[in-house]
Amino acid sequence: MAPCSRINSLQVAVIGAGSAGLAAARELHRESHSVVVFERQSQVGGLWVYTPKSEPDPLSLDPNRTIVHSSVYESLRTNLPRECMGFRDFPFVPRPEDGESRDPRRYPSHSEVLAYLQDFAREFKIEEMVRFETEVVLVEAQGRKWRIQSRNSDGTYGDEIFDAVVVCSGHYTEPRLAHVPGIDSWPGKQIHSHNYRVPDPFKDQVVVVIGNFASGSDISRDITGLAKEVHISSRSNPPETYEKLPGSNNLWLHSMIETARDDGSIVFQNGKVVQADTIVHCTGYKYHFPFLNTNDYITVDDNCVGPLYKHVFPPALAPGLSFIGLAWMSLHFFLVELQSKWVASVLSGRVTLPSQDEMMEDVNDFCAMLDANGIPKRYTHRLGTFQVDYLNWLAEQTCAPHVEQWRIQQVEGAYRRFATESDTFRDKWDDVHLVAECYEDFLRQKLISLLPSQFLKTKSS
Repeated sequence: MAPCSRINSLQVAVIGAGSAGLAAARELHRESHSVVVFERQSQVGGLWVYTPKSEPDPLSLDPNRTIVHSSVYESLRTNLPRECMGFRDFPFVPRPEDGESRDPRRYPSHSEVLAYLQDFAREFKIEEMVRFETEVVLVEAQGRKWRIQSRNSDGTYGDEIFDAVVVCSGHYTEPRLAHVPGIDSWPGKQIHSHNYRVPDPFKDQVVVVIGNFASGSDISRDITGLAKEVHISSRSNPPETYEKLPGSNNLWLHSMIETARDDGSIVFQNGKVVQADTIVHCTGYKYHFPFLNTNDYITVDDNCVGPLYKHVFPPALAPGLSFIGLAWMSLHFFLVELQSKWVASVLSGRVTLPSQDEMMEDVNDFCAMLDANGIPKRYTHRLGTFQVDYLNWLAEQTCAPHVEQWRIQQVEGAYRRFATESDTFRDKWDDVHLVAECYEDFLRQKLISLLPSQFLKTKSS
C-alpha cells in the first residue's frame, strides 16, 4: 500500500528486548509512538544472553521446571558473516571497548553479538523504554485496546491498557523433540540442545546427535574432542547414508534412527547399530505464547502460527496485535528491522493494510502454495529461498531500499560453504570484496541521510 500522512501516535507495548524487540522499539519510537518494552531478563539481548546454567529437566518437558530462556552454548559463533547480519543503519563492525578490540572475527562469538545489540540499544536510547525483570503473563483484547498483565521480580503484578501490542518474545526456548521409536524403553540419557552448554559431560561417551543443521553440526564437533564416538542422524540424508566425516576420527554421519532398544543400542536406517550413552536432540523449537489469550483465534498447529498475514498480522486482530521475528532461515536482524518499520508505519497510519477478507485470502493462498509444493506445515515460517522476495516486499511497504545484493551474496556463500566445509567455513572464505561493498553502501546511505530534505525533494522530483 502507498504511504499516506501520519495519523496516529499510540501507546504500544513490546514484549521482549531481544533483537526483534529492540528493532521494534526503535522503529515505533521513530514513528512517534509511546513505547514500553517488557523484558523478563535483567538486560537486553534475548537469545544472545549466555548463561552457563541450564534447566534441571534436560529435555525441558516438565511444565513446572525452572525455565532458562537462553539456548546459547559456550562455543557458539555466528553462522553468517557479521556484515550481512547487522541493521541497515547500524553496521555490525568490530568496535573498541575500553581501548581494546572485542571479537573482530567475521563470524564472531555470541558475546560479540550481545555486545552489538547492547551498543544498538544505547545508541538509540532503547534501554530507557525497557522494564527489566518484568514478565508478561497475560495479553488479551479489551474492546479495541489491549490489556497486559505483568509480574516483576518481587512478585508485584501490573495491569495496563495499550493501543497495540507487538509480540517479540522469540522462539528458541520451548524445545521440539525427535520422534524415536522405542525411546521410552531406551535406558540412556537424553538432552535437547537448548540445555547444552559445554562438552565436558560427554567425556568418553558414545553420543548420538539428532539433526545436522546449525546447532547439530556445531555441537557434534564440539563434543568430538572429548567423546569416544559421535554419530549424527539426519533426516535430510538418504536411508543408506553412512560415512566418517573428514577432520575427525570419531564422527560419523547416518540416516535417520530406525529404533532405540532397551539394551541401550540405537539402530539406524542404514542398518548400523551403536551402543549409545546419550542422545542430543538438535531438533529445533516450538512457537509458544503462554501469555496470549485470543479465544483460540491464534493457534499453533505443527509449529505454524496462524492465521498471520505475511507472518506478522492476524487479520481479525490487526493492526492492534502483531508478531515480529517469527520467520526463520533468513537474515534475522535485517528481517526484524523491515518488519518493525512496516508495523510502526501501519500503526501510525502512514501505511494501510488490506481488508480483513483480503488478508485472509492471502493467508489461504500462501498455505495452498506450500501444500501444492509439498512443504510441510512446520516449515510455514521458514523463508529460505523465499527470503529475498519477502524482504523486498517488506521494504516496498515503507519505501525502504530493497535488500542489497552484497548481503544476499554473503548469505548464499556462507550456506554453500557450510554445506561443504562445515568445520572450516567460518575461518576460510573468499568474499572479502563483499565486505568493502558493505561499508561503501553504509557510507553512501549515511551521506544521503545528512543531505538537507529540500535537496532530496528537488533531486527526486
